Amino acid sequence: MKQTLDVVVVGAGPAGLAAATAVSRLGLSTLLIDEQPAPGGQIYRGVEAVRQRRPADLDVIGRDYARGAQLAARLRASRAAYLAGAAVWRLDADEETATVSYVLEGRSDTMAARHLVVATGAMERPVPVPGWTLPGVMTAGAAQIALKSAGLVPNGRVVLAGAGPLLYLAAVQLLAAGAEVAAVLETTGRADHVRAAAALPRALPGFDYLMKGLSLRRRIRRAGVALRSAVRELAVLGDERAAGIRFTVDGKTEEIAADLVLLHDGVVPNAQATRQLGCRHLWHAQQRCWQPEVDGWGRSSLPPVSVVGDGAGILGAAAAELTGALAALDIGHRLGRLSLSERDRRALGLRARLARHRAFRGFLDRLHPPSGDILAVSDDGTVVCRCEEVTAGEIRHCVGLGAMGPNQLKAFTRAGMGPCQGRLCGLTVAEIVAAARDRPVEEIGYWRVRPPIKPVTIGELAAIEPER
Repeated sequence: MKQTLDVVVVGAGPAGLAAATAVSRLGLSTLLIDEQPAPGGQIYRGVEAVRQRRPADLDVIGRDYARGAQLAARLRASRAAYLAGAAVWRLDADEETATVSYVLEGRSDTMAARHLVVATGAMERPVPVPGWTLPGVMTAGAAQIALKSAGLVPNGRVVLAGAGPLLYLAAVQLLAAGAEVAAVLETTGRADHVRAAAALPRALPGFDYLMKGLSLRRRIRRAGVALRSAVRELAVLGDERAAGIRFTVDGKTEEIAADLVLLHDGVVPNAQATRQLGCRHLWHAQQRCWQPEVDGWGRSSLPPVSVVGDGAGILGAAAAELTGALAALDIGHRLGRLSLSERDRRALGLRARLARHRAFRGFLDRLHPPSGDILAVSDDGTVVCRCEEVTAGEIRHCVGLGAMGPNQLKAFTRAGMGPCQGRLCGLTVAEIVAAARDRPVEEIGYWRVRPPIKPVTIGELAAIEPER
């Protein structure tokens, strides 16, 4: 183990970049660790490379993307140390310090800190529909990664299906890049719009978000793309690879041919790290997911751990940056660099801006709830745990045999025990178990997450340098 730093930040998205830069400016020794080769996270992935290629690339991805370049430049100019390409596989914390174990270039090492900032962001909710494991099926976020990191544009007809703002954004980005987008199929329907309308007055401070969403929909329609709402019973067609998608609207079944199907049903906090740490989590009933319990400064239930950005609750990139900056002020106070009054004074403007972003979130939660069809996984043959190839039918069968929750299912099926350690199937497994037992999901719970949270080899562990 190396020396103890003041602050270690895990995750180089907007929240992690803002937090690491801000705490280093307070004179605290700071290390930012991230698995990707360059800063930016998912939302600003590859932003430094895009800026170096040509400015026109920003017209494809969107001008908001340029904000990531500013955050990355600020980090580079700060005194914070930055460790890229390091996969964190274990986190620990007691009442006073935290430790981070990571793998870099075939060796595992551990870093200690007086304070740990977890900024692991969001992940796409899995969309387990019939045929979703076929070649030619990806998530909308995966298509974004290919576009941002390598400028890859899909060939052939593309259909996007599911719910959430990212569905529109990905469609517009692909259209701007020259892709043939045949259709956008959203599960959001009229009833969702009615529920969201009740939250609209409170959302008015974030009115620009609403205008952005409407603008994206208009651009999709102007491009001649079919935009269908209130779709149900999604299923990918094809034998060896995806050939199209089937769905129902108003009780009528339709099919659309496609060479690439992009699925998306919103994003949820990537809580694997905070679960492994042992932080308390709360159930978000509207978005059907768990998120760490944090206060207005990002403080978790563990004294030396703060959680910022979408990993603490989905608010978007701009809000994530603000939560990172607020947490930095609080850490500066807790580690003796800022007085209480100075912390609060500097936080006033940040809090006001963050309130505007929070105001719109309630509207989005009502407008784009996760699809009931996708949560239920009614088709017994649909694979739920892709790592171990466990189907929805097998899970229901094991519940009948006595598996009372996700952790018991590991013994029955090995669900959640593959390389992703249940990160991708956890929410779906809990929903299926809850439905089979006729119990609330929050009562069923979640996996007991243990290290390693990312795959690590015996050789990498053996290469740990002994403590001196």
